Amino acid sequence: VQLQASGGGLVQAAGSLRLSCAASGRTFRNYDMAWFRQAPEKEREFVADWSGSRTNYADSVKGRFTISRDNAKNTVYLQMDSLKPEDTAVYHCAARRNRFYTWGSWGQGTQVTVSS
Repeated sequence: VQLQASGGGLVQAAGSLRLSCAASGRTFRNYDMAWFRQAPEKEREFVADWSGSRTNYADSVKGRFTISRDNAKNTVYLQMDSLKPEDTAVYHCAARRNRFYTWGSWGQGTQVTVSS
């Protein structure tokens, strides 16, 4: 599956953004989907995923970010509310067949910058 992320931008602290990740392929509904992020000079970190019928979040974004998907549109979203400067990073979407596989498909990333 090929992925294309969009929706990043510059926002003030406490603001909101919604990221989108469009996927190719007719089997999108069968894939687990996730968001990761990487800040400058930091390791890539997990943000959220939709695996099977369950969603999971990093503690740092729990209660502020929401992952959702629209299988009819082959798209997964990340609604980000109450943004903080420490959320500044390049956000990537990723896909895997199921939990027994690694996150093997990646989008190109979209920059999110939160100003204080």
